[in-house]
Amino acid sequence: MNKTSIEWTENTWNPITGCSKISDGCKNCYAKTMSKRLKAMKNPRYLNGFNVTIHKDLFDTPLKKKKSQIIFVCSMGDLFHEDVPFSIVDEIFDVMEKASWHIFQVLTKRSARLKEYSTQRKIPSNVWVGVSIENNKVAFRLDDLKKTTAQTKFISAEPLLGSLNELDFNGIDWVVVGGESGHKSRPIKKEWVIEIKDKCEKDKIKFFFKQWGGFHKKKNGRLLDGKVYDEMPTLSLQT
Repeated sequence: MNKTSIEWTENTWNPITGCSKISDGCKNCYAKTMSKRLKAMKNPRYLNGFNVTIHKDLFDTPLKKKKSQIIFVCSMGDLFHEDVPFSIVDEIFDVMEKASWHIFQVLTKRSARLKEYSTQRKIPSNVWVGVSIENNKVAFRLDDLKKTTAQTKFISAEPLLGSLNELDFNGIDWVVVGGESGHKSRPIKKEWVIEIKDKCEKDKIKFFFKQWGGFHKKKNGRLLDGKVYDEMPTLSLQT
């Protein structure tokens, strides 16, 4: 596991790396760019570049970390990618269930596979499950998420590429919003962010504003009307 600068988590764990593009939010994928760099640096984990790769030797890593931590699972891939068999997903969920003193955050764009998997296995209470929703075109991911057995459900609206005013967040526990960063970043509009914030406040959903993004990500910061929004679901870790 590795410490991370991602604002809404503490560590990343990548037993699966690699992915493929399936929607608008994937266009400027940071993980694909990073994997190319790591491959050029001869990092042994990325000899396959951004092709889906299973790292079985990393499966039990969380069990070795005895201090409670918040862990983002597969920040460099998608656990529910079509090239990852459910038997492998099961092994990873086995570890997360055993490591009950950690909080695991699983985020996917493959909501149909997530929903299918959830019919076969109850999601452990220490595993937060989320879907990426960048615009209304992928609203079906929210419907799929709601049908899962996850106790804590969240949305990552990053990069936010359009208004999500058509979505019903009822049943969701947490929404993370962020603009795209980098020199090819697409614009985010303040009104889109405010719409989501207002929905969350109305429905008592935790709201986290990660960043405005853009080419000057740090300069643009993460203040929304002069305030930092970094709400998170209640942590209930076993020790």
